[in-house]
Amino acid sequence: MPPKEPPRRRVPGPPRPRNGANGRSGARPPARRPRPAPGRTTARGRAPRTLRLGSPRPRLRLVSLGLTLIMLLFVARLLQVQAVDGTAYAAKAEKNRYLEYTVAAERGEITDRRGVALATSVDAHTITADPKLFTPEESKAPDAPQQAAALLAPILGKDVDELVKKLSAPKSRYTVLAYRQTPQVWKQIKDLKAVFAEKAAEDKLNGGAGANVLAGVLQEPTTKRVYPNGDLAAGILGFVSADGKGGGGIESQLDKELAGEDGKIRYAQSGGRRVPTAGGSEVPAVPGSDIELTIDRDIQWAAQKAISDQVEKSKADRGYVIVQNTRTGELLAMANAPGYDPNDLSQATSASLGNAALQDVYEPGSTSKVMSMAAVLEEKAATPGTHVTVPNRLHRGDRLFKDDVDHPTWYLTLNGVLAKSSNIGTILATGQLGKTQAESNQVLYSYLRKFGLGTKTGLGYPGESPGLLAHPKDWSTSQQYTIPFGQGLSLNAVQAASVYSTIANGGVRIAPTLVRGTKGADGRFTAADAPEENRVVSEKTAKTLAAMLESVVDDQEGTGTKAAIPGYRVAGKTGTANRVDPVRGVYKGYTASFAGFAPADDPQITVYCAIQNPTKGSYFGGQICGPIYKQVMEFALKTLQTPPSGSKPPRLPVSFKPGE
Repeated sequence: MPPKEPPRRRVPGPPRPRNGANGRSGARPPARRPRPAPGRTTARGRAPRTLRLGSPRPRLRLVSLGLTLIMLLFVARLLQVQAVDGTAYAAKAEKNRYLEYTVAAERGEITDRRGVALATSVDAHTITADPKLFTPEESKAPDAPQQAAALLAPILGKDVDELVKKLSAPKSRYTVLAYRQTPQVWKQIKDLKAVFAEKAAEDKLNGGAGANVLAGVLQEPTTKRVYPNGDLAAGILGFVSADGKGGGGIESQLDKELAGEDGKIRYAQSGGRRVPTAGGSEVPAVPGSDIELTIDRDIQWAAQKAISDQVEKSKADRGYVIVQNTRTGELLAMANAPGYDPNDLSQATSASLGNAALQDVYEPGSTSKVMSMAAVLEEKAATPGTHVTVPNRLHRGDRLFKDDVDHPTWYLTLNGVLAKSSNIGTILATGQLGKTQAESNQVLYSYLRKFGLGTKTGLGYPGESPGLLAHPKDWSTSQQYTIPFGQGLSLNAVQAASVYSTIANGGVRIAPTLVRGTKGADGRFTAADAPEENRVVSEKTAKTLAAMLESVVDDQEGTGTKAAIPGYRVAGKTGTANRVDPVRGVYKGYTASFAGFAPADDPQITVYCAIQNPTKGSYFGGQICGPIYKQVMEFALKTLQTPPSGSKPPRLPVSFKPGE
């Protein structure tokens, strides 16, 4: 029999409701325990804590208002940046991002009359820097300006402190460290930059700052002025200053034509390097015009060597030689000594700078007598054969006049007065120009002016002096008698040469010229304007004077025999004048000179030489300037292939016998 299951225990459960609402019984569910009223205590004696949440709306409104105000501030700032100040900020951004520099135009050449370069330009580099790239933030080095300056100073030949000052200007984005440096200088700097850039890259890979103190050093391509012949014609050419402007001579006078028009390049940069894809603009430079001078390089060399040697030999202050084409007025040479090398102005002295042949004024002495004789002949006051009795002394006004040498009474012709360079004879001859001394003074003055004294030559050369020639009413008592033989008035060397070229050109003065023309960037040559011409004396007077001047050189009694040139007829005149000391303003020393032209029978070339204050050896013009005249004239005649004279000089009489 299977075992009986034990009786199941009945687990008491909650009493089932009786039949009621649920349909099973009528018993009601037990009533809920009522909550104690507020303020009342429970059976344990404490009132339960009641938690109430505040309304979130006020706080949400406050947060929304704050966010709205912040957004309004952002909107206002954006409006200010983009709408109100947008242009200014954009310009500032471009300024910081874009660099703009000038591309210097290639300066035109200066050549001689044959096209030989006297001044030219070669490629160079202007070394610049961006100071902002030398700040600690950009360079990653606290002393970048000092380090860079120490590296660059020996290469650029600049002072370290000067470079530090230029590199320590963070508000600037551009500064020039050195103008017009050679390609070799820039190569040295570029090599240094490459080394420092490589070190900076390695340092950065190793976790360092990657400092580079030369990243901000840049360059601009430009040109540098060079003078291939050194000091040759430096007084004419002048020089170019560090900023590329003409500093003297033709370089200054024609700076606008030579300089051309600079161009501009603008590009974006980052870290001192150009960003090729960021765009940019470029205005190309227009090269300057070439200037062709009337100067002949070879004749200029001969003149400069001759005067330099004699100035050194005579221990003189300075000297000049002028060579002029008598028929055109063109200056073939204008030499000064001492000179200077425009390639290296650091070695030049203040006395050697400039062009003394045009800037120095001095009393010409006896070379001026040719103008007095021209006036006498033109006014028909005398002829070459007129007798002039010349005493040892002549009393005029408040002075007692004499000649360079003591002599017994000379019996000279007017030709002889010029040949022997007699001061007394010249005073006597010019005294015949008018009925009174005042009238004679006025007539002589008019001729001096027509020969170009007291006015500039017409070259337009910077710093040229017109000389000094007072009006006759202002002549002192002694000046009335000294001016006829070249004391009491002053001129420059080119004016003196022009006087003799006027006689050689048949009495017609042609204003001296130094520029033949210009050649533009298109290769077209434009000739200079024709020089001004005016007749001073008649052709007859000019030919007579030329014959008289031959006596100075050809006749044994003349003072210029050392200027004679075999095969050529030479006309010339010596001069030895008391010299005014430019510092003390008193007469001290002498001015020795010689002027003339050749061939006398067919004049083509004028040569004038003057030496200031020779202190060693002779100081007479015929002795120290006559040989220079001969040397330079001989060279010029051969260079220009001038044929020898085809006739003999007239040999006018120099003296006469009393009673004849």
